[in-house]
Amino acid sequence: MPEITLNHTIVYCRDNLAAAQFYVRVFGFEFVKEWGHFAVVKVNSSLTLDFMARQHFTPQHYAFKVSDTEFDTIIAHLQAKSVPYGSSPSDLNSGVHNNLYGGRGAYFADPDGHVLEIITHDYELD
Repeated sequence: MPEITLNHTIVYCRDNLAAAQFYVRVFGFEFVKEWGHFAVVKVNSSLTLDFMARQHFTPQHYAFKVSDTEFDTIIAHLQAKSVPYGSSPSDLNSGVHNNLYGGRGAYFADPDGHVLEIITHDYELD
């Protein structure tokens, strides 16, 4: 049976282009294009984030598994741009990361209030 993969998800925001550019700058994702109401960003070979402007939305949580090198690059970018980060969803401002499950993790908010997480190892769910 073929593996099922997530193809895209809509991320609601106040300004679709500004939101897309934030993710491009922080994560190094590829901006694909504006497509109708969407600003499309390629995350990897099978997933895009399709940013759509709305007046009202509920902030969400998005977690990204990254390599150790990518983790360091993202943290350096956050520090250079004075974007606060922390070790948990309830700690977005301490400037420290966690060391859970043999890896590292950090949380920060995007300009629209979505809580973003970067982790270098999967959670141990057993």
